[in-house]
Amino acid sequence: MRLIAIVATALLAAGCSRNTQKPLEVASGLAALEQVSTCADLEGDLRRSALAQMNEQLDAALASALENVGVCPQYDSTAGEGAGSGNGGVAPGATTSGDSAGDASEKASSYSTTNTQVAGVDEADILKNDDRYFYLLAKGELQILSVWPPAQAHVLSRTSIEGRPLKLFVESGRAVVYSSLEPEVEPAVTRYPYGDGGEECTYGYDCDFTGDGRPAKVTVFDLADLAHPVPVREILFSGSFINARRIGDAVFTVIAAPDVSFPGLSYWPEGISPCGGEVDAEEIRAAFEALRAKNAEIIATAPLTDWLPSASDTVWIDGQPETRTGLLGDCRGFFTSQLDDGGSFLTLAGFDLTRSDAMSLATIVGRPGAVYANGAALYVASRHEQPAGGRWFYEADVVPEATTVHKFELSPEAQASYTGSGVVKGRVLNQFSMDENEGKLRIATTTGHLPSPDVHSTVSVLAQGNGALDPVGELDGLAPGEDIRAARFQGPRGFIVTFKKTDPLFVLDLSDAASPRVAGELEIPGFSTYLHMMDDGHLLSIGYDAEDQGSFAWFAGVQLQIFDVSDAANPALTHRELIGTRGSSSEALTDHLAFNYFAARDLLAIPMVVCEDGSGGSFGDRPTFTGLMVYRVTAADGFEYLGGISHPESVTSCSSWWSSPSSPVKRSVIMDDFVFSISEDEVKADALGALGTDVAVVELVAAP
Repeated sequence: MRLIAIVATALLAAGCSRNTQKPLEVASGLAALEQVSTCADLEGDLRRSALAQMNEQLDAALASALENVGVCPQYDSTAGEGAGSGNGGVAPGATTSGDSAGDASEKASSYSTTNTQVAGVDEADILKNDDRYFYLLAKGELQILSVWPPAQAHVLSRTSIEGRPLKLFVESGRAVVYSSLEPEVEPAVTRYPYGDGGEECTYGYDCDFTGDGRPAKVTVFDLADLAHPVPVREILFSGSFINARRIGDAVFTVIAAPDVSFPGLSYWPEGISPCGGEVDAEEIRAAFEALRAKNAEIIATAPLTDWLPSASDTVWIDGQPETRTGLLGDCRGFFTSQLDDGGSFLTLAGFDLTRSDAMSLATIVGRPGAVYANGAALYVASRHEQPAGGRWFYEADVVPEATTVHKFELSPEAQASYTGSGVVKGRVLNQFSMDENEGKLRIATTTGHLPSPDVHSTVSVLAQGNGALDPVGELDGLAPGEDIRAARFQGPRGFIVTFKKTDPLFVLDLSDAASPRVAGELEIPGFSTYLHMMDDGHLLSIGYDAEDQGSFAWFAGVQLQIFDVSDAANPALTHRELIGTRGSSSEALTDHLAFNYFAARDLLAIPMVVCEDGSGGSFGDRPTFTGLMVYRVTAADGFEYLGGISHPESVTSCSSWWSSPSSPVKRSVIMDDFVFSISEDEVKADALGALGTDVAVVELVAAP
């Protein structure tokens, strides 16, 4: 994606007038969004943006053609044309095992819950639990399990979900279930969805946070009778689900609708050879101008109405459905900027899960991205990279990659309001690369890709200004030649892990927002992919060991580490646990929702596939354990392996790449003296004192 040429124009003008602002400072001002008055205004903005991009691409192609006149006249082939760049119906029904909820007095006294980035801000996941029940998306259904006491664990109800279930929340006697649907009709304007319906991007090192490109559905169930969940609300979006947060009863959902594409656009005239051929410069210019006029006509007349994002909301009141349609129809809740942030749409929808009030909706013309939220604000960070052979941003040689950041203010009444945007250098890794402290956003990014020697990282600090997120501080040039593999912030401190051959852990002092600095540094083998705060002075991490090969290093087995960061100037590795060899894998390596550290009991449960006999660049070929591994973990004594819950019927290969690991066990829950492991096919319960001996096994089967 390119940020529009207006940035270059503005910055060049700033240079002529001796403006001392840096490029990203000017870009941040231009990133501020303005509210759209009508759909006609919005369509006009989109057509103007498309026209500017088309002209820029055509100008580059024309320059190439003129430069190559007569270079290879014997070559006479021509370039072909290239394309420019309601949902279902029946309310879900429930089937039940015939069991009742039972005696509500039986429940666990302590239990782990979803591992979230910010306390009090819940994150949507495939599993939610309380002191007695599991609410699980499995086999295309919402399955509610009674799991206490563990020996009597069983499926209480199974409710079909339309489409492919994605994530859920459970709170205040309601379940909010997200699913993706197949589009019923092709839109009038061809569009290319971001996602392909594959695995969710949770880590972001070599994937992007773009959703699956399919329409999203939100179904709210009343759980007054757990054996018979009843749908009370259905929300349909034409865009796809990106992420969601829950703060109390307020639910905030990020939805993305992809770019429009104008069928018939072409960027090379017929009859003109890429090498110039026998034609002269005037003929080439005439052919390109004719093509420019044809493209401009397509952009001016292509129907956009059917392509604009839409939403509908159905609520059941006294047993009768009432549907609100055209919720995005008047475009008054849309925002655009002077930056070409793409022609896609990003919507933040807010609603109270216990009420039937109308949703709050804020939609910006912008790309999807990583989502971070605290109790007061939600941020979306979207990546942009200079395309091959082109320039997307002024001074692209200096800033070849950038991230636009959009901020939304959140209220307890489930209102979401757009408040400002900014631009930072580099690309964001994931949600943990962002954090807000005292009203200022800190964001860690990397510029460049290994093995380029120009790779380096940046920590930027942004503050809310007049409709913009203004840069107030920056730490640039961090770890040259390495990229970010993990990040975490805590109050006035930040922790960054970079890697090429070794694992530098940087401790950052962010107490002065205008002058962030490195307070301390530690280098050890391997690298972390997730950092977890055990307490104010200790980090618990999961990642990989590494084998030094001179100019690079092979990633090896999985490693758990504890760092003492109580003295910021002198961070220390105090405990380390190695698991398996190259090819060993865990869902928790790149998805923090699978990482279960239950501080109340000093317990850590992680899904694992352990592989042995790997060395150097060779993956291990002997899987020795597949299941859930459980440790007792303390800052003082380190790691004590207590045992594992095996899922041997799900043994996988030992060839997982480091940035896309997987494991049959997806989640775990600790309840009093029992540990539950959850795979796609079963839920197992084991006592802490007898791990490996199943107290109960609940099969997760699909409806016939």
